[in-house]
Amino acid sequence: MSVAEKRARMDHLPAEQRGRAPALAALGLARSTWYYHRRHGRPYAQRYADLQRPLQEIARSHPEYGYRRTTRELRAGYGRVVNHKVVQRLLKAWDLPLIRRLRRPKPSGIRQVLRAAGERANLIAGLTGIEVGQVAYTDFTELVYADGRHKAHCIPVLDHASKVVWGWAVGEHATTELALQAWSRARQQLQRWPLDRRSMIVHQDQDSVFTGYGWTGQLLLKEGVRLSYALNGARDNPEMEAFFSRFKDENRSLLLDAQTLAELSAVVEERMAYYNHDRRHSATDYLAPVTYLNRRLACS
Repeated sequence: MSVAEKRARMDHLPAEQRGRAPALAALGLARSTWYYHRRHGRPYAQRYADLQRPLQEIARSHPEYGYRRTTRELRAGYGRVVNHKVVQRLLKAWDLPLIRRLRRPKPSGIRQVLRAAGERANLIAGLTGIEVGQVAYTDFTELVYADGRHKAHCIPVLDHASKVVWGWAVGEHATTELALQAWSRARQQLQRWPLDRRSMIVHQDQDSVFTGYGWTGQLLLKEGVRLSYALNGARDNPEMEAFFSRFKDENRSLLLDAQTLAELSAVVEERMAYYNHDRRHSATDYLAPVTYLNRRLACS
């Protein structure tokens, strides 16, 4: 009787008899052999089940990697030191080579247009003498609240010349729906002043939030807004990044004190009102943005 057969016999015994000396002696199986096979005799997929998720993530993020590079990435990115032969067997056991051979999805129509446009996708590069209501910026940022235990996202729409935040929205996730909520509020605010939003340029990053058909269809097709896109992420949207930095730094303690998403939204509401109507800005002759806006429109 082979060791595997003896171990199988032990597996069929009641739990309280497994590992007992009489049973092991009857089968001629050493106690050390029994415990070794219990610990190491399981299939690879069971013994290394905790590696399945990281190996799947590596396969999707680096479809060109073989088992050797995957082993290095597993060590560097996840702190897991595993022999490359083990990784090779696990990739086969979980059919991960199939994932690596899958083609990435075809880019959407909007992304194809942006790719073809190249540098022309950035409509504000080189613009000078920008008037109020001519250019607005948007993006999303993460807000930490509840004493650092939770995170939410905020999407504002910021005017270039006056620094007025036309609209904003706060939610658990940065989505196109949240961006459209911010724009809906911006549209309502813009109607209070003699500004034609149909001639406005809205500049944003090329994140899926702002390249989906929900966002582009609403602003570009339904409302006639011109859309401009950053070519190098945050570096091509410095006005928005500067606003995020100031807003989060100045209101950090208030944001952390908010314990629920509703409380966080109320804090953002109050601080946006303060920013628009009371906070003096160096770029607007040290006037509050709304005050500066009204004076500029009165002189035009």
